[in-house]
Amino acid sequence: MSKTIAEINAKIRKGQAVVVNAEEIIDIVEQDGAKKAAEQVDVVTTGTFGPMCSSGVFFNVPHTTPKIKMQKVWLNNVPAYTGIAAVDFYLGATELQENDPANQVPPGEFRYGGGHVIEDIVAGKDVFLRAIAYGTDCYPRKEFENWVNIKTLRSATLMNPRNAYQNYNVAVNRDVNRTIYTYLGALQPELGNANYCSAGQLSPLLNDPYFRTIGIGTRIFLGGGEGFISWEGTQHDPNPLRSENGVPRRGSGTLAVMGDLKQMSGEWLRGASVTGYGVSLMVGIGVPIPILDEEMARFTSVKDEEIFAPVVDYSSDYPNARDEVIAEVSYKALKSGKIELLGKEVPTAGLSSYKKAKEIADILKEWIQKGEFELTEPVRPLRRIER
Repeated sequence: MSKTIAEINAKIRKGQAVVVNAEEIIDIVEQDGAKKAAEQVDVVTTGTFGPMCSSGVFFNVPHTTPKIKMQKVWLNNVPAYTGIAAVDFYLGATELQENDPANQVPPGEFRYGGGHVIEDIVAGKDVFLRAIAYGTDCYPRKEFENWVNIKTLRSATLMNPRNAYQNYNVAVNRDVNRTIYTYLGALQPELGNANYCSAGQLSPLLNDPYFRTIGIGTRIFLGGGEGFISWEGTQHDPNPLRSENGVPRRGSGTLAVMGDLKQMSGEWLRGASVTGYGVSLMVGIGVPIPILDEEMARFTSVKDEEIFAPVVDYSSDYPNARDEVIAEVSYKALKSGKIELLGKEVPTAGLSSYKKAKEIADILKEWIQKGEFELTEPVRPLRRIER
């Protein structure tokens, strides 16, 4: 028996769709088998919440009088990119305040940057906009300063070039002398700790490893509101090294996503100060996966013990772009709080929140059950490997 997205949407509109999260489907498949689960369940909801550096917002402000073609823009003293139209600019999540250059802030001090500005704006706070320009006949104004907020901005579009990695490195440090500071957090010397960043069995792309249902145009939960997958994420590179269940054992796929910031919530977009590294943005993403057939039921029932991530030494291999793998470890082991690595017991810590990921999956589940959120047919599949 197989189903179509159109048939599932018809059930959603009637309030008859059976929706479970990616934790719940595991028990259903274990008890009843994938074939029967596919007959019973229509949608599985997934979620992830963690730092996603490749994120940002396109802003548009109302024209000033006289008009200005903004050449340089700062929001709360964080530079934005202005090489587009007159009053359009893009704020990147990892951009630092201009008076806070990365090489002058000691490790451990809080940094404020683009991710925090985005959080402030989505939370309804006023932020200070400053702009300068060279002046033209049609855009004569050369300076502009004002407080702006989510209501006074003409538009604010979250547009993230690379989110929701399908799998990711576990970072360690084998240097014997020094702690190193990375986007995966502080890493203690001599394998003092191991940091990872994934929701594992709840993570969207791990539940559809071959992108059968997830593609360009897929409607998603993004930052607390509605969003869409707009393209393959940068660095999207489906990896052929996979487990028997199809789950890649390396980074593999990524998503480019977008949505209206004005619909979103500060609970699901949080600025992050990463010790010794800089700033980022914690992003909440949830993807509904239609259970079209037995294979999709089997894919979505993937468990943490079946998902393996590569362990990489960030003191030597990562900065030299080798990404040599020391070992592979399961997410079940990572979430236990310790792993065995090169004969040593190493404590683990996750930068993403499994609790928040499950909350996202449950919110999306509720939206679908209430008929407030229907599924979309991808207009084009993501690039994928041949099976």
